Amino acid sequence: MIVPVKYDKASRAAILARDILDTSAVEQSVSKIIADVRERGDEALREYTKKFDGADICSLAVTEEEFEAAERKVSAQYKDVLARSAENIAAFHRAQLRKGFEIVQDGCVLGQKVTPLKSAGLYVPGGKAAYPSTVLMNAVPAKIAGVERIVMVTPPLKDGSVKPEVLVAARIAGITEVYKVGGAQAVAALAYGTQSIARVDTITGPGNIYVATAKKLVYGVCGIDMIAGPSEILIIADGGADANCVAADLLSQAEHDELATAVLITDSAELAERVSAALEERLNGLSRREIAGASIERNCKLIVTDDLYEAAELSDELAPEHLELAVKEPFELLKSIRNAGSVFLGYNTPEPVGDYYAGPNHTLPTSGTARFSSPLGVEDFIKTTQYIYYTDQKLKESAADIIAFAESEGLTAHAQSVEVRIKK
Repeated sequence: MIVPVKYDKASRAAILARDILDTSAVEQSVSKIIADVRERGDEALREYTKKFDGADICSLAVTEEEFEAAERKVSAQYKDVLARSAENIAAFHRAQLRKGFEIVQDGCVLGQKVTPLKSAGLYVPGGKAAYPSTVLMNAVPAKIAGVERIVMVTPPLKDGSVKPEVLVAARIAGITEVYKVGGAQAVAALAYGTQSIARVDTITGPGNIYVATAKKLVYGVCGIDMIAGPSEILIIADGGADANCVAADLLSQAEHDELATAVLITDSAELAERVSAALEERLNGLSRREIAGASIERNCKLIVTDDLYEAAELSDELAPEHLELAVKEPFELLKSIRNAGSVFLGYNTPEPVGDYYAGPNHTLPTSGTARFSSPLGVEDFIKTTQYIYYTDQKLKESAADIIAFAESEGLTAHAQSVEVRIKK
């Protein structure tokens, strides 16, 4: 049973502490995989797929016949669920679209244009833990941004197939280019290209520590969305929250990974005690109870604060991936929140509403990076380009200032590129 703790300054450091994984050994392994894929291309991809996924792959690409077979295996009802989710995601992300701008002044034009990336690679975890929701959350914003070529990679099952639900989700999202390859090798293929897979401009999507490390190592060759760590949930709850619901929500993230973090901060000591008991009771009924149990034992905290605003302050320090405000006045408490990936308001908005259906993205900053980064969105699939136009007269008017700047930095060629024009 997890014992609730009363928050005080002495316990602050322990509460804010996160497990920091040593990835040095992983980086060495991933670097070798990336180098091998760069050198041998498809041949290396097939070998790693056999080694890590147990699948013999002749053709890396998912064929039209495989798409059609997947369509036949998935019920019409589930296809409708995916379609409704995709529309909700699309409606939210359409609101993120932005346009360029142009400022016309006396003798000059200053502007910025917004351009979609030409290509994007989407990593979707595969095997037994396959996530059609991840397909939609990555592909729909890319489509809305206007990306021309969207490529999906996902590890195959041992028989060389991809889960039908994943392929159906890809088709609903408009993806036709899918490859049966996962892990660091898939990231390397997307970044550098192989005989079958043309390189992309950016890579998005979650994955294990090898995938995250590979994304870190290829950044600069292409863009990435973020380097995601284990899943996190933090719940701020008042005495009116249902302990059974709070426990269920904590476990909804704990079942992802033994390293996942689940934290409750409440101003009610009584609620904390009830949640502790409910966690133990609910854990026994989970299909992934060993994973969830390891996560709860390792990383679950039940913290009692003096009031909800102290809870909000502590939450901001933790900057969680998912934050639930299970309180009577959630919109009021939201005003006190600065750092969180996605916030779920009230007693009836559990985190899975956002994972699957509501519309906001479920690819979120983890490990405290919500202090300075944002959820996946349309912005990850566009770039901006600035432009400047000066007339002859405007350059003459500004020349002295520009030359003074250049000379103060010792860059005489910069100064001369202006001087040569005004002396002409």
